[in-house]
Parts: sequence; structure tokens; C-alpha cells
Amino acid sequence: MGPHPAVAAIRLAVRRVLHDLLTEHDTNTTLHAPARATPGAPSGTGAQPAPAPSTAVPPVAMPAGTTISASARAGSTTHEQPLVLVACSGGADSMALASALAFEAPKLGIRAGGITVDHGLQPGSDLRAEEVVLRLRELGLDPAESVAVTVGRDGGPEAAARDARYTALDAALERHGATAVLLGHTRDDQAETVLLGLARGSGIRSLSGMAAVSGADGRYRRPFLGLDRQTARKACMAQSLPVWDDPHNTDPAYTRSRLRHEGLPALEKALGKGVVGALARTAQLSRDDADALDTWARQAEASVRDAAGLLECAKLYALPPAVRRRILRRAAIEAGAPAGSLFARHIEEVDRLITGWRGQGAINLPGRVVAQRQGGRLVIRQG
Repeated sequence: MGPHPAVAAIRLAVRRVLHDLLTEHDTNTTLHAPARATPGAPSGTGAQPAPAPSTAVPPVAMPAGTTISASARAGSTTHEQPLVLVACSGGADSMALASALAFEAPKLGIRAGGITVDHGLQPGSDLRAEEVVLRLRELGLDPAESVAVTVGRDGGPEAAARDARYTALDAALERHGATAVLLGHTRDDQAETVLLGLARGSGIRSLSGMAAVSGADGRYRRPFLGLDRQTARKACMAQSLPVWDDPHNTDPAYTRSRLRHEGLPALEKALGKGVVGALARTAQLSRDDADALDTWARQAEASVRDAAGLLECAKLYALPPAVRRRILRRAAIEAGAPAGSLFARHIEEVDRLITGWRGQGAINLPGRVVAQRQGGRLVIRQG
């Protein structure tokens, strides 16, 4: 008898991501490996790289579920094997993810570890963090560690906790030389993110939700974006994995908690049970559109700058608004405006210097950045 359907689903999702990571790792290793001379070949410019063994099979071509021992990977050592970490809070989503990583990674010759972040926001959080580390070690993850952080106040409690968490995960990834960190966000989390973006009115990029691959060098991977939260919980139950339910997730003081327990259920009652899936599909469609527009804006930017690198208002005016505003946003960020504090209303004000010019003065942006029109040019700089 095979595993419980929920367990099979989470393992398949993780297996796909690990295959991707292994393919990328092998490609990067090949690209950066020094050329080796063939036996008997003279050293210097005449040396040729040694041919790859004829039995080598790219990981992407292997059947799903193929087991690859460490010794079977040519020339592999513990240090050469990629390390993948899982960020685990002890909740059902991340515990399910940790269990799937622990099961799948050894089959592919990948080292697997776990990190839990202690935000220090609740009494006894340090003890709970140590319990999570113990569970990770019981699953066979190594390294497994707890990292304590100090949560600031910028952007509100949820945003501040998120910033502190990602800073800690970035540091852990660098410290251990890991290839990637797996995050347990589910399709339900994606739906909530889309609704929060819609409420902010921040445009199509905000509606695109969370990417399956994000962060510097694609370091963050989200295998569960196609799975619902209930699947992860069922997988934990089927494996008798203890989970911790964070009381903050049910605290109405937090916007996401209210949305999860009041907003989404109300939408499902009014529109039917397919709301979460529809919102997740909206995120993917919006992301595809936003990526295309971002590419267009990057390609168009050079054509709207003069020889001195200044933006020419007449050429900006001729672009579609969605493309033009992306160029303006990029210019503001390059001038020093924090991306997280730069909202649609800021860009709209700058855009009016192009489309509704009536001699208005400079526009003040976050980060002490100023945008103003001078002689048919748009100047965005530190004030």
C-alpha cells in the first residue's frame, strides 16, 4: 500500500522542486568547473576538457521517484552535495514540508537541513523553537537550528516580523552555504496575499502574490503553492507529526488573521468554494502579465533617456501607461526610494509630471527622493 494521498501530494511537490534545484546545481557546477586535460595532452592552451562519462544522465531526465545514492553521483562528496534548508515554524504547513524534504532529499543525494526563527513575540517562544529543532532532528535534518531575531516596528507588526524572518533566513543560507530555502506557503496563503494586494490597490504586481521562486539567485522556493492548507494538515496527521498552531494566526488584531477567518469564509459563502483556487489562478495570470510588462519596461527604458541618461518627458508620454509607470518606479528606486514604501499613489503623482504638466513643483517620494520636471527632462534624485 502506498502513502496516504496527502503525503504523496506533498512529497511529489517537494520532489519536483528538488529536481529543479539539482539540475541548476549540476549546471552551475559544470559551468564553473576548471577544464581538465585529456591524458597525454600537453598543458596550456592545447589542453582539452575531459569528455563526460557516457553513463551520465541529467537529473531532469530521470523518472520521478528515482533513488540516487551519494556514492552513485560521480565524484560527489558531502561538501559537493547541495544543501537545501526548510524554514519551519512548527505549524502544519512547514512540518509537512520538512517531512517531505527529509524523505525526498536523500533519494536524490541532497543534504537537507532546517531552520526555525524565534521572533520572541510570545512567552516561551524560545522553548517552542527548541522543540521544533528537536522535531527537525528526529526527521533526520542536519543542520537543524533555531535563530532568535529582534522584531522592529517598521511597516507594522506583520511586516516587521516578516522582514526579521527573511533576514535571519538569508544569514542562515549564507552561513551554511545552502542552495535554497523551502517555504511552506500554500494555495490558501496565496489567495490571502492576492486579496490583501487588491485591498491596497497596488496594481497587477501586487495581485500576482507570491512567486514559486524568489529572492536573490532564486534562493526561496515554495513547493506548496499548488496545494491547499488542508492537504498539509492531513499529511501531518497521517504521519503522526505533532504540530503547533500559532495563536497569532487566529488573533483578530492581525489583518491576515481577520481575512483568513472572516473575509475568505464570507466570500466562499457568497461565491462558492472555488474562491481560493480562482484567486490562486489570478495570481499566476497576473504574475505572467506583470513579468511581460517588466521586461517591456526594461527594454524601453534606454530609448527614453538622453545622452546624459536623463528621462525625456516626450518619449515617456508616448509609452503605454503601464510601461511608463514601471520605468518611473525603477528610476525612483535607483535614486534611493525604498521599494517597500513606494506605493501606486507616489508613482501616479510622478506620472502627472509627464501627462498633466502645468508647471507644478517637485514631488517628494519616500527615502528623501525628489522628482521634478526640468526643461523637458524628468529628474529623480536624492533631495
